[in-house]
Amino acid sequence: MAGRLSSLFQAQDMTVGSPTRNLVRFSVPLLIGNMAQQLYSTVDSIVVGNYVGDSALAAIGASGPVINLLLVLFMGVSVGASVMASQYFGAKERDSLSQTIGTTITATLVCTIFVMILGPIITRPVMSMLDTPKDIFDMACDYMLILFLGFIGSAFYNVISGVLRGLGDSIMPLVFLLTACILNIGLDIWFVAGFKMGVAGAAWATIVSQFISGVLCMVRLLKMREHFTVTLRTLWPKVSFVKRLCKLGLPSGLTQAIFSLAMIVVQNLTNSFGTAVLAANTVVMRVDGFAMMPNFTFGSAMTTYTGQNMGAGRLDRTEKGAKSGLIMGVSVSVVLVGLILLFGKYLMLMFTDTPEVIRLGQQMLNTLAVGYIAMSVTQILSGVMRGAGDTMTPMWISFITTVIVRVPVAYGLEFLTRPEGGAMGSGEPTPLFLSLLISWVVGAVLTTIAYLRGKWKKKAITEKAMED
Repeated sequence: MAGRLSSLFQAQDMTVGSPTRNLVRFSVPLLIGNMAQQLYSTVDSIVVGNYVGDSALAAIGASGPVINLLLVLFMGVSVGASVMASQYFGAKERDSLSQTIGTTITATLVCTIFVMILGPIITRPVMSMLDTPKDIFDMACDYMLILFLGFIGSAFYNVISGVLRGLGDSIMPLVFLLTACILNIGLDIWFVAGFKMGVAGAAWATIVSQFISGVLCMVRLLKMREHFTVTLRTLWPKVSFVKRLCKLGLPSGLTQAIFSLAMIVVQNLTNSFGTAVLAANTVVMRVDGFAMMPNFTFGSAMTTYTGQNMGAGRLDRTEKGAKSGLIMGVSVSVVLVGLILLFGKYLMLMFTDTPEVIRLGQQMLNTLAVGYIAMSVTQILSGVMRGAGDTMTPMWISFITTVIVRVPVAYGLEFLTRPEGGAMGSGEPTPLFLSLLISWVVGAVLTTIAYLRGKWKKKAITEKAMED
C-alpha cells in the first residue's frame, strides 16, 4: 500500500500498461489542478464583484486579453519543453533530457525579465487604444501593473509544471497549486474585504500565491535528478536545443498569440457595449474557464502520452490512446453542457446580483454551451499532434478559426443587428459569443481532418523514433 501511494508521486512512464488507465491516472490530478488554477482569477472576480461592485468586476475582465497576450512567450516555452521532455523521457535519453530542462529554465528567466519590463510600458497605451470605459480605466491598469510586477511566479509555475507533466508527474504540480489557491482565497478576502484595497488587493493576492507555486515547482523539479542532471553546463543553452525548443514551442506560442490578438480585437467591440455587458462577459469567461478545463486537461494529457510513446517508437499505443482520450473528453463535455444549461443562472449569482448582468450572462452561456463538445475534439486531437512534434498544424487551424472566422463574424453580425445609423455597440451583444461558437465548430472539423491525414506521425525528434 505504501509503495503504491509513493508511486503516485513519481514520474509516470506511459509507454507501458493500459492506455486508458494511464490517461485517467494522469488526467485526474491534472484536471483538479487546472480547475484550481482557474480559481485564481475566479476568486478575484467573486470577491471583487461582491465587495467592490460591477465596475471593478468589469475592470478585471477588460485586462484579461492583454495579460494573456504577454503570456504567449511562456505558453510556447512550456509546450516546447513538455514535448521535448516527454519524448526524451520515453526514449530514456538522459543527456538530451538534462539539456532540455536546463535550456528551459534559462529561457523562462529571460522571457520573464522581458515581460516584466515590457508589460508596464504598454499597459496604459494599449488600454487606451482598446477604448476601455473611463469609469474602469484606472482600476484595470492598476490590476495589470501589479500582475506584471509579480509575473515571475506565474511564468515559472506554468513552464516548470509543463516539464513535470512531460516527465509524467501531474500529482505534485496539483499539490503545489492547491496550496497556492487556498492562500490566494485567504489573501483575496483579507486584502479586498479586510483592507479595502479594491482590485489592487486582488492582484497582490494573486502574485503572492503564484510566486509560492512557482518556487515549489522548481524545488520539486530539482529533486528529480535520478532522471536528469542540472549543472552550469546544461543551464547554458545549446543552440541546437534552443532551435528545437523554438521549433516545437513557437507555433504553440503563436497559436496563443493569435487567439489573444483576436480576443483584444473582440474586446474592443465588447467595450463598446458598456459596463453591464463587460461585467457579464467577465463572469461568463470565468465560467467558461471551468467548462474548458476538461478539454485542456485531456489535451495536455494526450501531449504527454503521445510524446512518451512516440519517443519510444510506439505509434500503435499512441493511436489507441487517442481513441480513449476522445471517448473520455467528449463524455465529460456532454455532462458539463447539461450542467451549464440547467444551472447557468445560479452560476451567475455567485458573482453579481444585478438582474441585467445575470440575464446577459445566462444568454451568453446558453449560446456557448454546445461548443464545448466541439472544443473537446479539437483539444484532444491537437494534443496528439503536438505530442508527436507537429505543432504547426494546430497553429494554422487556430489562425483560420480566430482571424478568418471569429473576428469577421463577430463584427459582421453586430453590424447587422444595429439600428439604422447606429454606432458600434448599439447592436446585439449575442454575436460576441455566437462567433466564438461558430469558430469552435469549424476548428473541430479542421482538426479531425488534419489528424486523419496522419502527417503528425512523422514528426518525432528522438533517435529511437526516427530509427523506427
